[in-house]
Amino acid sequence: MLVVMEAGARPDQIEAVVRHIERMGLKAHAIPGANRTAIGITGKPGTADPEVLENYPGVKEVIRVSHAYKLVSREARPDDSIINVGGVDVGGNGIIVVGGPCAVESLDQARAIAEGIKNAGGQLFRGGAYKPRTSPYSFQGLGEEGLEILARVREEFDLPIVTEAIDNEALLLVDKYADCIQIGARNMQNFSLLKMAGRARKPVLLKRGMSATLEELLLSAEYIMAEGNYNVILCERGVRTFADHTRNTLDLSIIPAIKRISHLPVLVDPSHGTGKRNKVAPMSRASIAAGADGVLIEVHHKPEEALSDGPQAILPDAFAQIVRECDAIARVVGRSLQPALTASV
Repeated sequence: MLVVMEAGARPDQIEAVVRHIERMGLKAHAIPGANRTAIGITGKPGTADPEVLENYPGVKEVIRVSHAYKLVSREARPDDSIINVGGVDVGGNGIIVVGGPCAVESLDQARAIAEGIKNAGGQLFRGGAYKPRTSPYSFQGLGEEGLEILARVREEFDLPIVTEAIDNEALLLVDKYADCIQIGARNMQNFSLLKMAGRARKPVLLKRGMSATLEELLLSAEYIMAEGNYNVILCERGVRTFADHTRNTLDLSIIPAIKRISHLPVLVDPSHGTGKRNKVAPMSRASIAAGADGVLIEVHHKPEEALSDGPQAILPDAFAQIVRECDAIARVVGRSLQPALTASV
């Protein structure tokens, strides 16, 4: 159910509707738009009829949402959402290029890579302090030490941080240190973790699961938003298919599919999506051409020594070239590169 307010509805009128919804034992989600406010209603309706809200001052109409996902749909918010991550806008007319190592290995490593990201015009720094690995013998990340390194990198280079939380305990620490909480592909349907991310107030980058459908991805985002955190960014990172020429199959067709039915911004991870560094640049260009709001790229200054996913990591110089190419493609489709943060004086 969705309550659409009149364009000129006053804050007290919106608050009156919200209070009535809560008195019915339901949850109200006020979603401001460019021209009007919509109030999403979630929960199990009882005997009370939400359509009585049509009689409230300032209410334009009450409509039933046709999708199982309500808050992520364009019925709830026709305008594209713009999510602010540490001062950087994700979504809207601008595009972003996010770079960093798969795993944080040391302060020197993170600093060397961050300097290249900053000089190239990248807006955010990605790096894993917790690494869910297929093998229990692979490098699992530095944990809180890695988060402390990321925080130092942010302060030195003015690069907001995106890093993954692999469980509820890690999420508490990621929420403390990072600017954006990443939920990885393996955890896309970890509903306990999604709910906890929804109770945090940091933006959440939600990666598509390896075999997840579009609806499953949107319903996972709905779990986060239903808890009150509306700052969700979706990420396509490749799906598991029969193809053997690439690590995963990067499904760029999901970008326009998401854009048609959801207001959430979408990033693409061509590094995990292909697993091959020689495919990262062309798939980055294609992602922007297909309508993505940015790309998420693995960068390492010594990929042959990387403790995680070295074969798909590119050098900082190659990252700089991708930033230039993504900016050029964005301009062709009427968009432009978001400016990176500058140091405050």
